[in-house]
Amino acid sequence: MRRYTGIMTNSQDGGDDGQRLGAFLKDRRQRLDAAALGFAGRRRTPGLRREEVAQRAGISTTWYTWLEQGRGGAPSPRVLDSLADALMMTEAEREHLFLVGLGHPPKARTTPRAGISGRLQRLLDAMPTIPATIATATWDIVGWNRAARLALTDYEALAPEERNILRRMFLDPATRAAQSDWEAVARFLVATFRAETARIGENARAAGLIAELAGQSAAFTRMWAEIDVRTTGEGAKTIRHAAVGEITFEFSSFAIDGRPDLKLMIYNPAGADDVEKMRRLCR
Repeated sequence: MRRYTGIMTNSQDGGDDGQRLGAFLKDRRQRLDAAALGFAGRRRTPGLRREEVAQRAGISTTWYTWLEQGRGGAPSPRVLDSLADALMMTEAEREHLFLVGLGHPPKARTTPRAGISGRLQRLLDAMPTIPATIATATWDIVGWNRAARLALTDYEALAPEERNILRRMFLDPATRAAQSDWEAVARFLVATFRAETARIGENARAAGLIAELAGQSAAFTRMWAEIDVRTTGEGAKTIRHAAVGEITFEFSSFAIDGRPDLKLMIYNPAGADDVEKMRRLCR
């Protein structure tokens, strides 16, 4: 296995931060079950030995020992990621590792889990007349409530690969016709898609979607070439609904703790008429 030191060119004395990093690494090392990870032999103390952590992380034992002793200087993000994996850290522990090691949180990354938890679904269902969805950075819809099905799109009737908002906005005529200002909505989606996939690192999924849309939509190609970026944030949109006419929503986006790849989108009816229309739809 190729080993690397991970020492940054601007390394400095660890000081208090180095001591905090070392204490955290040592604590997490001693929590691991050596036998379960394939390390045999009698031990005087619980957990892994320093050389075993170094082996799992692909770094030198000397460098890891220095980090635990608070005198290794500032580690690189690559080393911290390797240590987080080697010590089997949770996302919260990984974030803390970066905060004590570098003074800033790590770059967000996709969590390799499909769908949403039952708790999140119950949160969505607790809003019977307010459409709410959960979307990925690439605008795949992975969670929704009944109000969203009735007002926005019946996601349950679609195959999973068809539940992508970008694909529907650019390739589905009915979705396009339902927007009161399609150009503004489409630009918003493209700009947030560019920003959020870069933040998460969804390069492979994004590349496939970009190639598909660019091959079928001149409008997408034009907007993608403009290199706009936006955060999802909040705003307003009006849709044309076949049953009740136009409905205006104020939408807000919320980050989901522990799932940096997901965002909760809530579409609150903007006025009294819009509230009444949603009530009629949901009845």
